Amino acid sequence: MFHALVAGLGDRGLVLAQVLAVASALGLLALGMRRAGAPEPARALLLLVVVVAALPAFVVVRAQLFSLALFPALVLLLRTEARTSSRRIWLLVPLLALWSNLHGGALLGLLVAGAYLVLERARLEPFRALTVLGVSALALCATPSLWRTPEYYLGVLSNEAARRGAGLWAPLSPRSLFDVAFVVSSVWLVALALRARPAVWELACLVGLALLTAQAGRNGVWLVLFAAAPATRGLRLPQKAMRLPRLAASAGAAFAALLLVLALVREPAQAGASTALLARSKQLAAGTPILADGLPAEQLAEAGARVWIANPIDAFARSDQRLYLDWLEGAPSGDRALDNAPRAVLVTVGSAAQQRLTATRRFREVARDATSVLYARQPARPARPSSA
Repeated sequence: MFHALVAGLGDRGLVLAQVLAVASALGLLALGMRRAGAPEPARALLLLVVVVAALPAFVVVRAQLFSLALFPALVLLLRTEARTSSRRIWLLVPLLALWSNLHGGALLGLLVAGAYLVLERARLEPFRALTVLGVSALALCATPSLWRTPEYYLGVLSNEAARRGAGLWAPLSPRSLFDVAFVVSSVWLVALALRARPAVWELACLVGLALLTAQAGRNGVWLVLFAAAPATRGLRLPQKAMRLPRLAASAGAAFAALLLVLALVREPAQAGASTALLARSKQLAAGTPILADGLPAEQLAEAGARVWIANPIDAFARSDQRLYLDWLEGAPSGDRALDNAPRAVLVTVGSAAQQRLTATRRFREVARDATSVLYARQPARPARPSSA
């Protein structure tokens, strides 16, 4: 699907898909708030808080864009069923089957659905609740991998980056403005949600999502998307402030429309290495594997070059995962990773990997741009002849 978007519309296709995913998430969230009986000003204010808290997830195109749309859909279905139980609960099965083919966030969806089915629905309809849960778990395996799908989820959860809290699995940082904004916004949302006295299954989900967020900061978007609807029930706005959120929402909608136009008209911003440096790296490697860090590794793979390892890191042997992360962290034990790059290494300027690479003197710099540096392996020095 990503390839079809890029082939048809270029990078703008990814931007359009991201916009549609975010619009779906906020639209479903607003619908859930309205069904909960929240007044319009409260809905407008808390939607703005959600946008502030989850801004990086909303504006940066990642593979999780499918989950941005499907997670709120699943939560809306569960809360609708919590108010009035019906056979619509079986919609969980096709929803999770579709989701599992698009993004690993489907496992999180199953856990949230399990909390509702076990802690809420099982009290009224134990047989149906457990049957839906079992069939929903099987629906996760409705992928080309079939019964081996759980191996994928196990690999994602137990990979070396997740164990170390590195890269996409990094925890929240007080040095990040986005993380600070998230913490302030999410704490307020969760406090309002608790004030509304959520159901037991919702409370269990809030606790679980908070723990996942503490483990990896990128999980925070699911916490705010889940907490926003019950938070509207706990929000008490004074009468004089009832118009302010509506005006702010109107201004925010106009600003979002302007950003959408600019995103589709202008070339999307690109991070990582330049096209020229990627081409030079591919030429220097001459078909041999390139050792590269983070985003440059993915760019090289997209450009048709061979890389020794790249994301998703869990697709590789555990020993290679450890070695690669040691190299990224600039540890001396990571120097052995350089043996897997016969000719070329591409690293980010100022990274720990670049600093360590410079210290080893096994490679020499041959090209660079604003963000990345290309190194070529130094030729081996001939041994001095011994005297008789």
